[in-house]
Parts: sequence; C-alpha cells; structure tokens
Amino acid sequence: IDNSEAQLATARRLQQQYGLDFPLVHGNAEAVAYPDASFDFAISEYGACLWADPQRWVPEAARLPRPGGRLVFLVNSFLMMLCMPAEDGVAATDRLLRPAFDLSRVEWPGDIGVEFHLSHGEWIRLLRRAGFEIEELVEVRPETTATTPYPFVTLEWARQWPCEEVWKVRKRM
Repeated sequence: IDNSEAQLATARRLQQQYGLDFPLVHGNAEAVAYPDASFDFAISEYGACLWADPQRWVPEAARLPRPGGRLVFLVNSFLMMLCMPAEDGVAATDRLLRPAFDLSRVEWPGDIGVEFHLSHGEWIRLLRRAGFEIEELVEVRPETTATTPYPFVTLEWARQWPCEEVWKVRKRM
C-alpha cells in the first residue's frame, strides 16, 4: 500500500469514527476525472502541491470548485527551502543556501523525485491567474510542547521561522 492509499484508508476510518459521510477522491491532481464545478471544498496536504507541477495542478484545481468553493493546501515554507542543505537528513540552517529566484523545481541528490517550491509572489500570481482569491496564508509555528521526528528541520528552527505554510483560497464568484 503506498502512502496515498494509507492516507485514504486513515481518512475513511476517521469518517466512520466521527459519523461523517462525504466522498473522498484520490487521483492525479493534474488531470482529475470530475466535471467542472464539482466540489465545494478540496484539500491537499503536500501531495499535489509538492510533487506535481503547480503550473499544471493549480489550473486543474481551479476548474473543480464551484464559484465560492475553497481550496486549502499545505506546503513547505519558501524560507525553509532557501535554508535547506542538499544533504539528506541534515536540518535547515540559519543561512540562505540557494537563490530565491528560479527555485521552483528542486531535485535532491540521490532522489529520483522532483519537488516544486514557489516563492510567495509566484504563488500569488499563479493562484490569481487561475481564478482564486487568497483568503489567508498561515505560517505554521509549533506549540511549545511540540515534538518532531523529522530530520530536515529542528524545533528550534521552526520556532523562529515558518517551516510549513497553509494557503487558503476561494474560487472567484
């Protein structure tokens, strides 16, 4: 079972546990097999917004909500990506290690995958072009009691600078 299938199974268990009933969709974010204006709400926790080309998935995501529908997605912070060493398992530093311009496509040494990381300006332009209004950008800060199993960012770092961002957008009416 791949990670996405495991997440879908977990979501279904949570639906059962809390007596919720709504469809869950798992698919290719760059070509979703649903008609225009099919959804009131969509969420992506990393998935599409990290490993799919935003120039392809954002327009596709904009096609799916009804006017006034919402899209919420979670990404690594742009600042963290600028401070992230190329070595696997090494935490973000307090120094800028890569240029801010033209960062969007990141390929890590020894990893066959590709990640996409846009600056705030690039996200704003792309989301507006696709027909979204930006409602909120939440720069996530861990609680004082938080812990982390992740080697790429320390709690000390994350308490000083955002390591994750939540974008909340709405389809224009």
